[in-house]
Amino acid sequence: MQKQSQDTMINATSEYQDSLPVSSDMIMEQLKTWDISYRCFDHVALMTVEDSKKVQSLFLSSEQGGGHIKNLYLRDHKKQNILLVAEQDRKIDLKSLSTLLGTGRLSFGSADRLLENLGVRPGAVTPLAMINGVNQGVQLFIDSDLKKCLKLYVHPLVNDRTLEIELDGLGIFFKMVGVAPIWVDL
Repeated sequence: MQKQSQDTMINATSEYQDSLPVSSDMIMEQLKTWDISYRCFDHVALMTVEDSKKVQSLFLSSEQGGGHIKNLYLRDHKKQNILLVAEQDRKIDLKSLSTLLGTGRLSFGSADRLLENLGVRPGAVTPLAMINGVNQGVQLFIDSDLKKCLKLYVHPLVNDRTLEIELDGLGIFFKMVGVAPIWVDL
């Protein structure tokens, strides 16, 4: 996390959204401009899948068609930046993932690179961050199983809000920002 003052650390909540290249409010306004429907939920800051499971009663369950995801910002040894969007409980083995994705050896990207390449902080990684990532050459890979979902739950660049959005709406978003996601069978 970045320092704001001696006493306060900048975090991934909406309180510090104005320090991002694209704020949470701005991305939600952009979605409206593009006629992409969503429903916004405000909640406590979520840093992990375990944290998010504590608020999932707000959303459709997986059985009802809710797509609960985790987002991994990865980097290979050739300095290729990758955003992987997977079902929240999917086990990910980075060694076999690099073979599947056709990349070099993968590791997690640093918080500084995350902010530089996706314009978000740890805890707020989201497919919507591709609004920034597309200009940084970030490659987007999405778990094919998510195509079965009626709605996906994504952060709008901060971790104390979640948007409920249809898969078609997310597809329109990708088209509007110029991203061609690669769907993979994990």
